[in-house]
Amino acid sequence: MEKNSGGERPTRCGFVSLIGAPNAGKSTITNDFAGSKVSIVSPKAQTTRTLIKGIGIFENTQIIFLDTPGIFKPKRRFDRSMVASAWSGAADGDILVLVVDAKRGFDEETRAIVDELNDKKREAVLLLNKIDLVEKQKLLPLAAELNAAGRFTETFMVSASTGLNMSDFYRYLAENLPESPWYYPEEQMSDLPLRLLAAEVVREKLFLYLKEELPYSLTVEPELWERRQDNSVRAEMTIYVEREGQKKIIIGRGGEMLKKIGQTARLELEEMLEERIHLFLFVKVRENWSEDPARYQDWGLVYNV
Repeated sequence: MEKNSGGERPTRCGFVSLIGAPNAGKSTITNDFAGSKVSIVSPKAQTTRTLIKGIGIFENTQIIFLDTPGIFKPKRRFDRSMVASAWSGAADGDILVLVVDAKRGFDEETRAIVDELNDKKREAVLLLNKIDLVEKQKLLPLAAELNAAGRFTETFMVSASTGLNMSDFYRYLAENLPESPWYYPEEQMSDLPLRLLAAEVVREKLFLYLKEELPYSLTVEPELWERRQDNSVRAEMTIYVEREGQKKIIIGRGGEMLKKIGQTARLELEEMLEERIHLFLFVKVRENWSEDPARYQDWGLVYNV
């Protein structure tokens, strides 16, 4: 989102919590507004694992999007921690937005979220996303069904991937957040440390290249983020998996898979940060890493949920 000066008008600032089922498009919205990748995007569900802030300016308002993990029925501790993070983020926003994949419609996961919002007596803005993938005559009935079930103050129909109608949505947020000084410098796009952002980019490439279930069994941790004398950055990341067989898949024959993941991630990081990056990836087996409290701390997740 292009950053514009507020001029003589009073400045506004606030938090907008994005909640929804996995893969509804919350991260795409966050990245679109921030003007750069601050949250990873994948066709696979449940890629966002923690609360990520995307920051941008619309006219005289600084909007801070809280991109939360997708809300689904948790099966293990790590799932419960992600869902708890999402609901925590929902409580932190000045404006709450329910993002719905219009192609999937009012499915079981979205219905459970609406029921929970009703139980909490929470009002929200309804954002029907991916409308470019749906026949137009189906959109109004879908919006009517959702509005009948929940407590929505406004409804927007958008496509975050194409930008369709996104300015109307941003303008509404900008006009309805409280008058306040901006919380962050104008040029800042996220509060995620660069080493964690780099780890997320590596994890995105793992989702891109690996088999369906394997990315859910791994985590990426930054071990080193060091600026060298020539002003380049040496970054070392460790990919933790649960079994030796998973390690072999990630490395690939002759190391080809790991090399491809590293090269793709490095090029994207260099483009994002406009810096030269020396990226080194290591793969280690750590059984039941998702049960280790230390794995949760860096990402701001609660272990005992």
